[in-house]
Amino acid sequence: MKLQRYNKNPILKPRIEHPWEARAVFNGAVVHHNGLFHMLYRAVAPNLVSSIGYAVSQDGFDWLKLDRPVLEPANEFETNGLEDPRIIRIDDTFYLTYTAYSVHGMRVSLAASSNLITWERLGIILPDEDNKDAVLFPEKIQGRYALLHRRLPDIWLAFSEDLLHWTDHRVIMRPRPGTWEALRIGVAGPPVKTDQGWLFVYHGVGADKVYRLGAALLDLNDPAVVLKRQKEPILGPEEEWERRGDVPNVVFSCGQVMSRILSTSTTVVPT
Repeated sequence: MKLQRYNKNPILKPRIEHPWEARAVFNGAVVHHNGLFHMLYRAVAPNLVSSIGYAVSQDGFDWLKLDRPVLEPANEFETNGLEDPRIIRIDDTFYLTYTAYSVHGMRVSLAASSNLITWERLGIILPDEDNKDAVLFPEKIQGRYALLHRRLPDIWLAFSEDLLHWTDHRVIMRPRPGTWEALRIGVAGPPVKTDQGWLFVYHGVGADKVYRLGAALLDLNDPAVVLKRQKEPILGPEEEWERRGDVPNVVFSCGQVMSRILSTSTTVVPT
C-alpha cells in the first residue's frame, strides 16, 4: 500500500491577517460528522506559540476556517502552545488529545466537545512525564478506553476506566534497526476499525532524520498484538513544501478519514 497525493495541495495555508496562525498551519485531525468533514489543526504564531484552529469542508478538499482558534494557551502547562491534535468520537462526545507544551515539558492532554467548536479541558492524562503522539481508539475495547502514546522511541498502549487515569502500559511497536524507521516511531491518526483489525497509520524517523508514514494492523480484541506491519513506508517527503520548512524532510499525519471508492476498494487518506 502506498498513498497518492492530492494534486492540488496544500489544502490549508496560513493567513497573515490572523496573528495566531500567521506562521504555519499543519498537523490536522479530521472527523466526518453530519455529512461534513471537520478539521482541528495546529496553527503557529510568529512567536512560535501554537493554538488549535477549526476548519470545515463538504468534500475534504476545500476548507473554510474560523477566524479565531477554538483552543489556545490557557494554563501554565500550555504557555508554549497546544500541539498536534488528534480527534475521535465516542457516542455523542468528541475527544481531542493534544500535546501541552511549556517549561514543564510536553504533556498529553485531553479535551471534550459536543459540537467541535466549544471544548472543555479534562486535563493532563499522562502526568509527570514528557510524552506526546497520543490518540484514543474510537470505541472501548473489552469494556475499557484504550490509548496509544509514545515513550521514546516506542509506541505504547494503555487502558482506562474513566479516560483520566491510565494503567497497564506496554510497548506494542519498536523502531526497526537499519530501516526507514530506525530511530523512533509514533502514532499518526486514530486507529480505523476494519474486518481484519485496527488499521493503524504511524510515523517513523530513520538515521537520515527523514519523517515518513507507515501502516500496521492491530488485533481487534487485543490491540497489543500487531498482526501485520508493512515493511516499506506508505508516504515520504517528495514535494518542495515537504522537503523544506522549520523541520525539513517531513510528512506527518494526525488524522485520516476512511472513504470507499466504487464500493470495491478502501483507501485511508491522512491529513
